[in-house]
Amino acid sequence: MAPTDDLWLRRLLDVGRALVTELDLDTVLERVLETARELTGARYAALGVLNDRRTELAQFLTSGIGAETRRAIGDLPRGRGVLGVLIEHPEPLRLPDVGLHPRSYGFPVGHPPMSSFLGVPVLVRGEAWGNLYLAEKQGGAFTEQDEQTAVILADWAAVAINNARLFETSELRRRELEKAVRGLEATRDVAVAIGGEIALEHVLELIAKRGRALIGARSLVIMLREREDLVVHASAGHVRGSHGARLPISDSISGQVLERGRAERVVDVGARLGIAPEEFGVRDAQTALLVPMLYRGGAVGVLAAFDRGEDADTFSEDDEQTLRTFAASAATAVALAQSVMADRLRSAQAAADAERGHWARELHDETLQGLGGLRLLLSAALRRDDPELAQEAMREAVQRIEQEIENLRAIITDLRPAALDELGLAAAIESLLDRHHERSGLEVEHEISLARATGGVERLDEELETAVYRLVQEALTNVVKHARASLARVAVRESDGELLIEVKDDGAGFDPLTVDKGFGLAGMKERVGLAGGTLSVASGEGGTLLTARLPIRRGARGEPGASAQAPISPRRSA
Repeated sequence: MAPTDDLWLRRLLDVGRALVTELDLDTVLERVLETARELTGARYAALGVLNDRRTELAQFLTSGIGAETRRAIGDLPRGRGVLGVLIEHPEPLRLPDVGLHPRSYGFPVGHPPMSSFLGVPVLVRGEAWGNLYLAEKQGGAFTEQDEQTAVILADWAAVAINNARLFETSELRRRELEKAVRGLEATRDVAVAIGGEIALEHVLELIAKRGRALIGARSLVIMLREREDLVVHASAGHVRGSHGARLPISDSISGQVLERGRAERVVDVGARLGIAPEEFGVRDAQTALLVPMLYRGGAVGVLAAFDRGEDADTFSEDDEQTLRTFAASAATAVALAQSVMADRLRSAQAAADAERGHWARELHDETLQGLGGLRLLLSAALRRDDPELAQEAMREAVQRIEQEIENLRAIITDLRPAALDELGLAAAIESLLDRHHERSGLEVEHEISLARATGGVERLDEELETAVYRLVQEALTNVVKHARASLARVAVRESDGELLIEVKDDGAGFDPLTVDKGFGLAGMKERVGLAGGTLSVASGEGGTLLTARLPIRRGARGEPGASAQAPISPRRSA
């Protein structure tokens, strides 16, 4: 029975309010069908959604037909016969008996009998989006009010569909923007890591974590090329004990991805990957995404992601594109870190060679020549049968031996001063300054101000103490050899979480931009850089000022004399 006019209008308004506030398209369509059946008394309702060309139905949604009947009908209609009339002429069509229409093809086997029919177009922004179909009205044919009801419902549906599509589009764009932002943030983090931390293992750890989060993978493994193998260097997520695992490039899917430079999505890890996921340290993996890390036309490694989300979904084309973009930045970071490692190794080897050459010259020029002179003295005394001359030669030999012992002791102290280990940085620098004064006559003023540790047992980090001592040592060596200075000043003090080291002389000065060989500036810069600090050199007619700033690191070692880190007042070595 048709509702009264007031009830009918109220019901349409309520339905309209409900539809325009609903943002899920499937829910909107379901409500339209149910409401249309309720208000018109139709036994069956359907919504046909047009294809992009608006030539036939791409989707057909029904209400009132059970699952068994739907299976018996078979393929859903595509818009021929009477349904095609509405596609060609998008305007209401009301028929008392659909079978009598000249375009009627009849119904397929298993289709329930239908006679009365009402169809109205659904126009979204003036363009046909689909059609609302009603059939088999209870109690007779559809009325004009039923047609008005269907038209109004179609209009409400059009507004709701448009809102839902706009919301879906905005949500899609929001997700795309969020993914783009995550990608930019991940790339930024890697770029920041390159600028602030270029240790390869730290860069790889950051890449693994950011890459995994970027595409929502349960696990991600980074493999780098080493000759004929891919070697696992880092991982994130559900990965255990994979570090150091090797895969042959010539006989693995990962190797093919590396050589071809093309990503591959794997929907069945066990069948396609050709190797158990456990070899990567990944357990129970089902899907994978393998992406090459390309740098300057070559591949430095492969990012292997496993299982998207907690349900181990397959990776999408969008995931592949996102990870490929990220992999390009990651490859640059890895290549740079590897280059820095190689440069540091070469620099360290060159510094070690220079250091060995320095001590070789020291031993040759002083100790070896002194021992050679001692040998000549004793040989000459042996050739003469003169006891008094022999005793004189032995007394001189003892003096020379004592002198060479002192020379060797000085060399050993320069190599690794015992005071640095036993008494701490302040005492070691004081001893160094005294030795320079004794050897060269250079007057040295110094100020060493280090914070006293609680309880007097905490000292600076051992590597930091060594770096500071070597820096002062090398700077003073330059002053003595090149500056022609009469006075030098050394300051070592803590300031705002940093260790400030200054070495100043009143010598002739030089151009730091053009002069380095023999001055060891490259070695000093490398040493300061490894300690995470900065080094600057200013030089002119008034002398040279070397300034270094190093971040303070402490290490509790509890060694004797640790309290020597207490502040020391300025004094002059004389």
